[in-house]
Amino acid sequence: MKRVFIIHGWGGYSEEGWFPWLKKELEKQNFLVKVPSMPDSNEPRIETWVTHLKEVVGNPDEETFLIGHSIGCQTILRYLESLNPKEKIGGAIFIAGWFNLVLYESDEERRIAKPWIENKIDFENDNAFIFGEKLGIKNIKLEENKGHFSGSDGVTELPVVLNELLNMARV
Repeated sequence: MKRVFIIHGWGGYSEEGWFPWLKKELEKQNFLVKVPSMPDSNEPRIETWVTHLKEVVGNPDEETFLIGHSIGCQTILRYLESLNPKEKIGGAIFIAGWFNLVLYESDEERRIAKPWIENKIDFENDNAFIFGEKLGIKNIKLEENKGHFSGSDGVTELPVVLNELLNMARV
């Protein structure tokens, strides 16, 4: 059975924004969909989040798909980095991911974001274009004027993500 895991971002939760809509739409297509509540959402830690994702996913396979929002994108990338080279997933979609915060709002946010920014993800090749080409990454321009694609931005549906996942899963 095709499985989808939607990983929310910093300060997010499983029923936020577009997650319930996407879950329902994918379930109509016979996907098993999980939107886990990530631990300590207001103060995410790399090791804790990656460990939690490993536990939730269990044994990944080519019918496993991951969708990340915001810091959930980094969580997925760090999870993928930890997999055995023989372990493969069906694909991943990243929405509003970041590797650097341009505008910090507080010292507290700077403190929380620091390890996510400073602990680099170890790709075999430093050239992002070659890396993306090897993985078959597609750059998808999502809709404009959606802010950070959060519930607080009024984003309750993301049809482009649904369509891309269905194409990726060949449904």
